[in-house]
Amino acid sequence: MTPNPALGVFLHWLGGLASGSFYVPYRGVKHWAWETFWLAGGIFSWIIAPWFLGLLITKDLGAVLSETPRITLFWTFFFGLLWGIGGLTFGLTMRYLGLSLGMAVVLGLCAAFGTLMPPIFRGEFMTQVLGTKSGRVILLGIVVCLAGIALAGLAGLYKERVMSPEQQKAAIKEFNLKKGVAVATLSGVMSACFAYGLAAGDPIKSLTLKHGTPVLWQGLPVLVVILIGGFTTNFIWCVVLNIRNKTGHQYFRSWSQTLDGAEQQKTIVETATHAPGREVIEHLPSSAQEDVEQGSMLLVPESPSRNQESARAPMMANYLLCALAGTTWYFQFFFYTMGETQMGKYKFSSWTLHMASIIIFSSLWGIGLKEWKGAGARAGWSLFLALALLVGSTVIVGYGNYLGLSH
Repeated sequence: MTPNPALGVFLHWLGGLASGSFYVPYRGVKHWAWETFWLAGGIFSWIIAPWFLGLLITKDLGAVLSETPRITLFWTFFFGLLWGIGGLTFGLTMRYLGLSLGMAVVLGLCAAFGTLMPPIFRGEFMTQVLGTKSGRVILLGIVVCLAGIALAGLAGLYKERVMSPEQQKAAIKEFNLKKGVAVATLSGVMSACFAYGLAAGDPIKSLTLKHGTPVLWQGLPVLVVILIGGFTTNFIWCVVLNIRNKTGHQYFRSWSQTLDGAEQQKTIVETATHAPGREVIEHLPSSAQEDVEQGSMLLVPESPSRNQESARAPMMANYLLCALAGTTWYFQFFFYTMGETQMGKYKFSSWTLHMASIIIFSSLWGIGLKEWKGAGARAGWSLFLALALLVGSTVIVGYGNYLGLSH
């Protein structure tokens, strides 16, 4: 199949749309703790959807995985495990740096490391990236993407400045630059491990192609292995929280607990490629939902307190919403692996396209849900310029891949 970078960019946009949208169904989940609905949705994200679509679309999935060298399975799984750790440390970054600065640092590092490390590791950076016109154009697109991420972070800082002093103090009450940068570096590098897992799974792609899987679907068996690693990390953490917060009964019983009128709510950071960290970024009254930060966040109740009253959780609706959210999350990488097949020999640039698309669509959701209402003119213009740069970066990267087809 001849690569088609334009189609590849479009498929990455679809992946970004899925990633920027997956959290929306979680907004409808009622009377469940974060760890309960995240694990319930994660079963679909990391286990059901990958296996179902892998078995449905690819050829001989079981045989392909059984024929894969154990060392390949190990590294693919291991990078998925590290990716999960990156997501869990993401929340600490928000605690020490705040949402806007923390998001900019982590996503910037994730984009840079996830894009550039694979060609550097293969020894192709000097020859295929810096040594060719198409590679230099792609590198320019990566720089533009990082500039867009930085501007998005600046827009968030401007938005935070229009908050009341009390809200600002609650938002970053544990600000610590040294700790924040250290944890952000760990989180960004670990989160980029998803890209490394995809690269480590190249032998799996070769095997599935030999078994007759069409080129477009060759990445799906790799996702099965990576996401088992991600599931392992998230499962352990969610079960720990279920035990610590005594919320395990929520999976089986409709009777739960709800916040009384005096309680506040927690803002939980939900990021597209990360398993989210269960950290408090802002403490807002329930009437302040429209003032929540941009679309990658979800407002959910704190764990029940002694003064909370019992309430019936809508079990069927909650599970259906979690299934929808989890499956939507998976589709970001479903389309990612499809888009990667269209980028030619510069498929490493897919990670930049993915990160840019995520921020574009999550920001558009935030605008649509009026989460930037009252943020001020400087925040609005910064966000507009950030989105323009991010869209431009996808065009530049796509053009660079197009140039590479003639070499």
